[in-house]
Amino acid sequence: MWVTAEEEAALVARAAREKVTVPNLLLTAALSEASETPTERKAAMAELMAIHTLLARVSNNVNQIARHANAGDEFPQDAKAALAYVREVAMRIDRTIEGLM
Repeated sequence: MWVTAEEEAALVARAAREKVTVPNLLLTAALSEASETPTERKAAMAELMAIHTLLARVSNNVNQIARHANAGDEFPQDAKAALAYVREVAMRIDRTIEGLM
């Protein structure tokens, strides 16, 4: 297979990032059942950014719950809702990762 010098450099760099040989990289790509379009990749990245924002919010809520509990006060009533939200975000992360595989 003939490639330009730029294409070869890109292949070598990507193979190094993925810790495989260039032939292995090409073979894996050629035999892969799933091919990701740029639009799908962009959507996946947008979903991951949305999840990142959700995790930041959840982290803040968990810190507030911990501060409240450590102050000796009663466990907050909304703690169950916050923990359920954490589980929901975790499941969303799992689904997103599965979708990328």
